[in-house]
Amino acid sequence: MPVIECDADAARETLADAGADVSAGNSEHEEWRAEYGDANAVAYEGKVVIQGSNPQDIEAILREAGGHAYVYFDGASRGNPGPAAVGWVVVTSDGIVAEGGETIGRATNNQAEYEALIRALRAARDYGFDSVEVKGDSQLIVKQVTGAWDTNDPELREHRVTVRELLAEFDDWELSHVPREINERADELANEALDDA
Repeated sequence: MPVIECDADAARETLADAGADVSAGNSEHEEWRAEYGDANAVAYEGKVVIQGSNPQDIEAILREAGGHAYVYFDGASRGNPGPAAVGWVVVTSDGIVAEGGETIGRATNNQAEYEALIRALRAARDYGFDSVEVKGDSQLIVKQVTGAWDTNDPELREHRVTVRELLAEFDDWELSHVPREINERADELANEALDDA
C-alpha cells in the first residue's frame, strides 16, 4: 500500500484536475478520499495512502515525474506453449515503486518474456520516469530488442516493435541480460501468478 508524503490540499487539486472523483473523508482524521481507475486514496495530514487493485493509477499522478528507475521483467510458461504469466518490478533508490504479476493465457516462454517487458515499460512510463535501466534473464529478448539477433517469429517481431516504441518514450534507456538470481522478484511474481491460476 503506497504512502506518499505530500501536501494533502495540493494532492487533492492534482487528482481533481486529472479527473478523479474526490469526496469528503469518512472521519475527523481523513481530509478527503478519491477514486481514480482501479485505485482509491485517503488523505491524512501530510500524506496520502493509496489502495485498490491498481494503486499506480493514482500514485503515478501524485508522484513527481522524472528520475531514473530500474526495471526488472520475467515471463514464465508451463509447457511451451502452455499456461503463461508475467512478473515485473519498477525500483528506484527509494525502493520498489510498483510491481505486478498476472497470468496471460496460453503462450510460449518467449512470448511471456516479451509481454512482461511490455507491461514493465508501460508501468515505468506511466510513473513518468525519464530514464530506465531494464534487466531481464532472457538473453533472447535482450539480444533481439538491442538488435544483436534477428527475430524470425512474426509475433515476437511485433512484440519487439512495441518494446522499441516504448523505449523511445524515455530520454535514456539501457537493456541488459542478468542472471536469474538478480531477477528473482520478477521471477517470483510470474510463478506465483501461475501457481494461483
